[in-house]
Amino acid sequence: MPQLRTAVIGVGYLGRFHAQKYAQASGSRLVAVVDASEAARTRVAEETGAQPVADYHELLGTVDAVSVVTPTPAHFSIARDFLRAGAHVLVEKPITGTVEEARALIDAARDAGRVLQVGHLERFNPAVLAAEPYVRAPRFIECHRLAPYRERGTDVNVVLDLMIHDIDIVQSIVGSPIASLEAVGAPVFSDEIDIANARIRFENGCVANTTASRVSLKTERKLRLFENDAYLSIDLQQRILTVIRKREGGPAEGQLPVTIEEQNFEQGDALRAEIESFLDCARHGKAPVVSGEDGLRALETAIRITREVTAGARLRDPA
Repeated sequence: MPQLRTAVIGVGYLGRFHAQKYAQASGSRLVAVVDASEAARTRVAEETGAQPVADYHELLGTVDAVSVVTPTPAHFSIARDFLRAGAHVLVEKPITGTVEEARALIDAARDAGRVLQVGHLERFNPAVLAAEPYVRAPRFIECHRLAPYRERGTDVNVVLDLMIHDIDIVQSIVGSPIASLEAVGAPVFSDEIDIANARIRFENGCVANTTASRVSLKTERKLRLFENDAYLSIDLQQRILTVIRKREGGPAEGQLPVTIEEQNFEQGDALRAEIESFLDCARHGKAPVVSGEDGLRALETAIRITREVTAGARLRDPA
């Protein structure tokens, strides 16, 4: 089967990795990398053997699939233009800057008959994938995503930058509409929200408590799920899944009242898995693991949380 002609639009920190994966993928021929920075596009072009391009418009109609890894405000127009030109699109999270843009992008993909995938990378984390068979009906979910402060990524607040990963995972697991949510947060080192906490209540009774910070001294990405008879701990960073279940029939003498099963996974390459899955969907017309609708749902919740945090800040400091 012929290789797909691919390109990466935006080859800064993350886009550079996208380009490397496309250059290595067997089903891809990376033809171009695009960036407004001559230094960035030249460096990545030399690394991958692709053509450096300054303006993405030059590629419309000449490639089969692209990754859009630009700052969020540019996602919509670039992704829409490639979809309309007949290319499949993998757009980094958040899908777009507004809900209206996300809906329009989904419509553009449907009208063009092309794959639109959103880059919620944690869906390809091996510990998350391994947890799926164990998840039945969680009643309470707790998420912590902490990171040290870096200038990169501060074009959006911490909810759209970090928490949105956990929002997407939680909503995909729970599978129920949101009944209500409460959120607090504050800017610390930037003009945007740098730390936030949200408590989300779902119509099926599940409650999720999510915390995201980009002003931490340590890096942590953990997800904990509590069911009626089980507790699942997922260390997303170390890729460790721990399943603790109530022992059926009760413990024998000397036994713990629970069984503990721990699985460790190799670090692997979630980005490579994500891109290979995208290429497979593009080639065979399959639905992506993270659809445009999934990206829209996560964005809607992230924006609700942002508004709650902002409204609470105004009440505390009306000036």
